Amino acid sequence: MTGLRIFSYLPNPRIWKATIAARLSGVDIELRGSSPRELQDWLWDFDARPLSEVEPQVAASAERVGRVGFKGGRLFKTDAFLEAHPFGTVPAAFSPDGRIGIFESNSIMRAVARLGQGRFPLYGRDPYEASRIDGFLDASLVFGRDAQLYLLALREAVIEPEAYARAREAFAIYAGGIEQALQSDRGFLVGDDVTLADICFVAEFGLFSNERARHSALEASGLEAPRPSLSIAELGNSRVSCMASATRCALAFDNDRWFP
Repeated sequence: MTGLRIFSYLPNPRIWKATIAARLSGVDIELRGSSPRELQDWLWDFDARPLSEVEPQVAASAERVGRVGFKGGRLFKTDAFLEAHPFGTVPAAFSPDGRIGIFESNSIMRAVARLGQGRFPLYGRDPYEASRIDGFLDASLVFGRDAQLYLLALREAVIEPEAYARAREAFAIYAGGIEQALQSDRGFLVGDDVTLADICFVAEFGLFSNERARHSALEASGLEAPRPSLSIAELGNSRVSCMASATRCALAFDNDRWFP
């Protein structure tokens, strides 16, 4: 039985959080979605689907104005979708009956871990480990906000130095904490095995690495551009130990570019 249905734009490294957790803990999830551009022509609903499969009157009643990421564009969100997801964002997860909406990628990942906790303790082995994991997840939210704004800024022809500087500082703080946690040759952020903390780091780092595709735009904006194989975080400082947990998760998300 499917434990969770997720609707999102694809590919989306933040969906890796849920799909990696699902694979490791044996939870079945269903993933629906398409590219960001094509998602504007989908009905946002528990039964999300392309508008070509939706009756015109249903689409008309669901029309809304997009905000972050889709700002100013037309989107089609049903009343039921907004009831389940009051912020109206994706990724959007649903309980199997569609009644309960779960939003924000970390919370969706937590839901998967709770469903499969008896098979693989991704959320820690006791309340202390679980709380430490929560600390890493909360820290990722602070970094993730600045990273998201920076990645959206990278869509523009000219990249503002302020956005670049803010993202660089945010990554330095986030990566510094991760590196400190992996001192003494630790293989994982919490305990002796993979947890949600490791999975979250891998996904956030993967998303931030999209910066590499905008190498030319950064140079054109007079900013210090990373080499095509180097991300902003690696400029000036080697973060080799930062990738220790990522390496151990690699096999888990090798096939997550689109679907689990």
